[in-house]
Amino acid sequence: MTIGPEKNGKEKNWENQGKRKKQESRERKKRKKRKQRNFPVQIPTSEFLPLSLEATKARGWEELDIILVSGDAYVDHSSFGTAIIGRVLEAAGFRVGIIAQPRWDSPEDFRKLGRPKLFFSVSAGNTDSMVSNLTAGLKPREKDVYSPGGKRGLRPNKATLTYANRIKEAYPDVPIVLGGIEASLRRFAHYDYLSNKVRQSILADAPASLLVYGMGELQIIEIAKRLQAGEDIKEIRNIPGTVWKMEVKEWKAKKAEKAPFLKESRELPSFSEVSADKATFAKAFRLYFMEQNPIIGKTVVQPHPKTVLVQNPPMRPLKTEELDRVYELPFTGETHPSYREPVPALDMVKFSLTTHRGCFGGCSFCAITQHQGRAIASRSPESILREAQKFRERPDFRGIINGVGGPTANMYGLECKNWEKKGACLDRACLYPDICKGLETSHKKLLELLRNLRKLPGIKKVFTGYGVRYDLALEDEEYLEELCAYHISGQLRIAPEHFSKRVTATMCKPEKEVYERFCEKFEMFNKKYRKEQYIVNYLMSSHPGCTLNNMIEMAEYMRDQGGYTEQVQAFTPTPMTLSTCMYHTGLDPFSEKPVFVARGKKEKAMQRALMHYRNPANYELVYEALEKTGRLDLVGNAWKCLIRRKRGEKRKKNSS
Repeated sequence: MTIGPEKNGKEKNWENQGKRKKQESRERKKRKKRKQRNFPVQIPTSEFLPLSLEATKARGWEELDIILVSGDAYVDHSSFGTAIIGRVLEAAGFRVGIIAQPRWDSPEDFRKLGRPKLFFSVSAGNTDSMVSNLTAGLKPREKDVYSPGGKRGLRPNKATLTYANRIKEAYPDVPIVLGGIEASLRRFAHYDYLSNKVRQSILADAPASLLVYGMGELQIIEIAKRLQAGEDIKEIRNIPGTVWKMEVKEWKAKKAEKAPFLKESRELPSFSEVSADKATFAKAFRLYFMEQNPIIGKTVVQPHPKTVLVQNPPMRPLKTEELDRVYELPFTGETHPSYREPVPALDMVKFSLTTHRGCFGGCSFCAITQHQGRAIASRSPESILREAQKFRERPDFRGIINGVGGPTANMYGLECKNWEKKGACLDRACLYPDICKGLETSHKKLLELLRNLRKLPGIKKVFTGYGVRYDLALEDEEYLEELCAYHISGQLRIAPEHFSKRVTATMCKPEKEVYERFCEKFEMFNKKYRKEQYIVNYLMSSHPGCTLNNMIEMAEYMRDQGGYTEQVQAFTPTPMTLSTCMYHTGLDPFSEKPVFVARGKKEKAMQRALMHYRNPANYELVYEALEKTGRLDLVGNAWKCLIRRKRGEKRKKNSS
């Protein structure tokens, strides 16, 4: 079974691994120098959306209709949310400018493009600012991949709220619309890991009138058109996929008169209630989770002390022809020429193809369901092939397409008979605990697309090195065989996350037996095509439900299979996920049963160290974890031991 990047699953000792790391470091530095020599690709500034007044006037515009404020650097690529929204608005006839990574200690940077005619749209960027800035241990990250040169410190924590406040200082009477992943996932009262408390909806805290949740193209165009027609933003209350504010006085009046509005909505426990009681927080999560359906979902209302938040039902997914138009807009595919250094996040996606949106995987720790939805919206093969053909016009394209997919690589073209009439089911997941029989699992459309991509002149390789849902791949061996034969560049990165049944149950992930079947098939097809290709596992520690014993179980499993991985992340509670609800409340919100949660820094450190038990720096933490759990039988010189006993260290009585 192949479960690690080492040849034949064998592990090198730490000395050899150190040499390998030094070699990889030298190679990275060489690649970086080559990129810097070739950076930037020479594209006229006029082909980008304006970042300055000079660029605005060069287009013949005296003023802008809409200004997008983002915590990311401006990268004009379809994998970056600000670029998509900017290009969609531009295509709809609006004059759009961008303020990227402004200084936030004063309102001055927010005035550099002047006053927009319609509104400001504010986003923290492609990720929640807490995730961009901080590790799972709440320490500053070494770099920010969405900033030029990976430089950190160019966006604040709570970026959406901070930017909105500075805009209000600069232009008190200009409407503000919140959007992006940070606003989308903080639209209700939510647990905030940074402050370790329940915070109000971000719209309740921010001086904004509307919040757009989800992908946002349809909503933002509708908002722009209605403001252009002269509507007051405070009266725009009926656009799906938006959240708006209602005065407490008005809400009380509607309840007193038993307005029809109440029959069409679901009231959540108030902010005061969910912040005071964890069981009530879990109940609120369950209630709004069940309404994230664009076809049958209801309006959701949550009272706050000074305002009442109203979430309209989700916006429908884009249709195939609409997705095609979005991804074929005139993106340059480059960072803005004003930057002196490249933006690292572009490297992975620069020559990749987005084929679809949505994910029905249902992983507890993932927020895609709450942002893109579970139903898959796919582009047409013709549109994807046209985009691939345009790569050949780019001077730095070398014939390698390095990614084909969406949130998950192998859900393109998959459908369920219920999605069109009912939306995704509310009473069960699509893949867990078993794959639903009503789900289409044939990869025929994806296979045909990949074959046509391989045939294009000038395309040497089409890789899918990450994002494969392996339980779904097992449903179509023809896909798995062609994946191994043509679409892996040495390593396939997959995410089993854990190998303890108790933990995978809380994660809503497949059990290890499914993973083992995938590994066997993967190895079989690699032998057939005489390929040396390996699986790299992404694993997680400290997830709700995971104890020290569960981490020891996983370490022993990896030891027995002859594999070892450095791709381990500690669980980070991010807003609006099932896992974060469990982390905060200690409850499964659906079953209402208690869930174990590792909260202390020491226990989290021990859990993570157990996955890197061979690292000498982790010896004390691993030893302490084994002693605490009564597993000192794993300390010694026997083959089964995780760590060796130090010279002169006395053998302690094993309590297991």
